[in-house]
Formats: sequence, C-alpha cells, structure tokens
Amino acid sequence: MEIFQVVGIGLIGTVLAIFVKERNKEAAVLVSLATGIVIFLFAISRVGAIIEVLWKLATRAQVNVFYLTTVLKIIGISYIAEFGAQVCRDAGEGSTAGKIEFAAKILVMVLAMPIIVAILESILRLIP
Repeated sequence: MEIFQVVGIGLIGTVLAIFVKERNKEAAVLVSLATGIVIFLFAISRVGAIIEVLWKLATRAQVNVFYLTTVLKIIGISYIAEFGAQVCRDAGEGSTAGKIEFAAKILVMVLAMPIIVAILESILRLIP
C-alpha cells in the first residue's frame, strides 16, 4: 500500500533530521524540507487521476467548466499553502506560516467571488 511508502519516507526523514539537528540545525531544516517535498510530489502525482474523474463527471452533468476549474484552483491553493505553512513552522517561523495561511484565505475568497455572485444572482431570480 502506498501509505506505507509515505509513512516510511516521513519516518526516515524525521530520524535523519533529528540526527542532523544535533550538529547543524540549518541542515536539519533542509532534510525536513526535502522529505516534505518528496512526500508532496508523491501525493501530487496521484492528483491527476482525481482531476480526470472530476472532468468526466462535470462533462456528464453538464456543469460549467469554469466552476470546476475554480474549485480545483481553490483546493490547490489550500494544499500548497498548508504545505508551505508547515515547512515554515518546522523551521521555527510560525509568523511567516500565519502570513502564508492569511494570503491563501484571501486568494481563495477572490477566486470564490464569481461563484458566490452566481449563486446570489440565481437566488435573486427566484425571489419575486
């Protein structure tokens, strides 16, 4: 199962970071970052199959592609921001992590606005 690979990579990276941290804190952060990137790339490689299924479902349901694209962008922003914030926290930069999360929230709101406007317009058309 793939989760065992992910957990194995994570545990190996953690043990290496702990050993390296005793001698060089900066190198330990780099080991942790490299471990995170490997796990992130592993996970991203699986996203293609999910997107393909969503496209097929959206096409069959005749959903506007704009909405699906927007939702996928929002999900991507959320995952990438979470990854970046966790890396910053691992490096001891909690304030930078908070700023990444704040910026991601703003970007998500900006992307969601057209969908919110479309929903509100639909509701207003239903109300006499």
